[in-house]
Amino acid sequence: MLMAAEKGDITTIIGGIAPDWGPFGSLGNEARVMIEVVMAVAILLCLGIAIWGAAKQRIGATALRDTFSAEQGKGLIIAGLTGVFIIGSLGTLFTIVYGMAV
Repeated sequence: MLMAAEKGDITTIIGGIAPDWGPFGSLGNEARVMIEVVMAVAILLCLGIAIWGAAKQRIGATALRDTFSAEQGKGLIIAGLTGVFIIGSLGTLFTIVYGMAV
């Protein structure tokens, strides 16, 4: 009987797709942690913007019947989620760009 995949755990899967820090591979451990903290704060800030936009859209569309507020809410949701996507993929983008340059 042939199995489709060998035995492994989640670290095998995650380790295969995680970036290897590309140009930042020579940084020390403290610098990597600092970059990760800054990125985590930025992601939380973007999620906060998206949540604020959702609340603004909900309140503007139902309670106040304010279409301008609802449209602003849509823009904040899109901006917040786009920021989360961009920040979340920065490590991969840096690795790809660095790999193309080398």
